[in-house]
Amino acid sequence: KIPRINYGKNFYMSEELDTNELVELRAYDNLKAICDDEVLFESDFKAFLPYLDGDISREIVKFVEAPINSQHELPRTRYIQLRHVEVPPEKYEAYRSWRAETIFKVVHENKDKITSFASYHSLISGHPGVMFVSAFDVDKDVYVESFIDDRYKQIIRDADNYITNEHGGLYTRIYRAINH
Repeated sequence: KIPRINYGKNFYMSEELDTNELVELRAYDNLKAICDDEVLFESDFKAFLPYLDGDISREIVKFVEAPINSQHELPRTRYIQLRHVEVPPEKYEAYRSWRAETIFKVVHENKDKITSFASYHSLISGHPGVMFVSAFDVDKDVYVESFIDDRYKQIIRDADNYITNEHGGLYTRIYRAINH
């Protein structure tokens, strides 16, 4: 059980049964600001040390675009969903056009269920490629309905034209806010 440390609502715990994963989201305006937080990273590591069963994994991603903008720098919702996809560099521009006409349309159509939806691209990551952060407050089952119908299943099949499985292919996981 992770302690309820008063860090705000940027800590999320995995909702999957097969993992005990904790995610912290931080926003930075520049890479130097990350270096300025080195002491804080060490402090967080020490605070969570009794609860860790493995080392800490970190990644740095760069904002690309948001089909549904957030009112805040970081999500302040009950849930987030992280999605990673690796797109070969030669297909990246075609992928961006395709997702604007497919994935992002589905996102827009479900803006009553989705608080924000942003796209990022890896700068330093064990999961290279694209990362989506979808933030929502509705029940998980209500949120997921938009992404399991036949239309979206076809989108997932079509995504194979753009996605490589080199480093895991499509990765999707829902996390619940700890201090919500």
